[in-house]
Amino acid sequence: MSEKNELDPRYLDKRTVQRYIGQGLVDEKAYEKHLKSLNDVADKATRIETFSEDDPIDVEE
Repeated sequence: MSEKNELDPRYLDKRTVQRYIGQGLVDEKAYEKHLKSLNDVADKATRIETFSEDDPIDVEE
């Protein structure tokens, strides 16, 4: 990255961004600004249900 204020998308994963901030690859203020700029799309979410083959299923045989 040429400037710390330019956020490379590969460093923005919320699971790893703190590591990149600590390494100086991501500017914390720029990251906070990026988070605030994101649209709230919670109303577009769809609930899904999943099951595992190991989970008991309430099906009469």
